[in-house]
Amino acid sequence: MITDNKRVDFGPLFLRDAPDVRKAGGNMSRRDEYEQKAEALLAPIVEGQGFELVDVEYVKEAGNWYLRGYIDKPGGITVNDCEAVSRAFSDKLDENDFIEDSYIMEISSPGLDRPLKKEKDFARSMGKLVEIRTYRPIEKQKEFCGILNAYDESSVTIDEDGQLRTFDKKDIALIRLAIEF
Repeated sequence: MITDNKRVDFGPLFLRDAPDVRKAGGNMSRRDEYEQKAEALLAPIVEGQGFELVDVEYVKEAGNWYLRGYIDKPGGITVNDCEAVSRAFSDKLDENDFIEDSYIMEISSPGLDRPLKKEKDFARSMGKLVEIRTYRPIEKQKEFCGILNAYDESSVTIDEDGQLRTFDKKDIALIRLAIEF
């Protein structure tokens, strides 16, 4: 559905790859500011529907800015769920009009392969099989798989075939639940 340069999309989760756009004289990037304001508007809408707000991101891809909201619920999100949230969120965005750029708004499910980002993601995934990709090789490899054993603000520990392996979060490019076929 495309209305007012906002589009609902039901695609996979994309990693943040847009550069920070700094505000003059401020420490917070414009992207961070937009994400925080959008999350404040979106959270009550999502919670009012009985869903969970997983993430909000504002990224530039292929020359277009995207404001994405990811929602979930037990049993999964439907197209109708996304549409209901999208309509209400679009109205709130029109009322508040805080984003200077032209952008495409998307509301979707985060997908099975969503990254673990927030404390609640890690808590929900304790004891489950996760895959980790690091920015740089560690012992000549960048991909690891194991049971999530522990985490805190700065590190993640997995049990990899009976061996505990701890990673600094700053070294982790991606951590998500491993999908077993």
